[in-house]
Amino acid sequence: MNQDLSIVALILHASLAVQLVITALLLMSLASWSVIFSKLISINRINKGNEDFEQEFWSGKNLNELYSGVSNRTDGAPLERIFASGMREFLKLRERRVTEPNALLDGARRAMRASFQRELDAMESNLSFLASVGSVSPYVGLFGTIWGIMHAFVGLSNLTQVTLATVAPGIAEALVATAIGLFAAIPAVLAYNRFARQIDRSAITLESFIEEFSNILQRNASQPPAGAASHSR
Repeated sequence: MNQDLSIVALILHASLAVQLVITALLLMSLASWSVIFSKLISINRINKGNEDFEQEFWSGKNLNELYSGVSNRTDGAPLERIFASGMREFLKLRERRVTEPNALLDGARRAMRASFQRELDAMESNLSFLASVGSVSPYVGLFGTIWGIMHAFVGLSNLTQVTLATVAPGIAEALVATAIGLFAAIPAVLAYNRFARQIDRSAITLESFIEEFSNILQRNASQPPAGAASHSR
């Protein structure tokens, strides 16, 4: 008799433990694809926002005017928030009559570094989930395969005559778990590696901006507070 060896039929005829493993893997795959698409949109938006702000920053616009516009935004790019945190601390120290250039610069740099760390943590959110799916899914699938093979051989022990036709369905059912485990793991690993590289490039951009903006603040730290409205690049 011809047996139905389609993927759906194999899953439906698999043991309960294998079906539970397959269900868990499919849920993990669905969740990882959700993270992948949301992360793709988020990183593209971040990169576009950083590029737009860099163009505006280096266009020669007055820093106080730029700060006023940025501080009122609630959905700005990471570069904007880092700039705002450094500028805010610099102006606060100026208002407190702090005139020591090193104290002004150190305060602004600490504020920008703290903001940088918050932005980096936000960009790296959910990456650990993709790493977990990529590393755990093959082993979960392998567990389902081993359990399915054990179940198949236990069932064959009651038969007096064993042929390839009787062995094949049970083995195929078990191997489906490994295949679905790889199906869940491969996209997660590829996405994790791509997002990690993009986040590293974004982190380099943010750190470079901190250094460049710190140089600007250092040049202006020695100026009197009245001259703070016309910072020079």
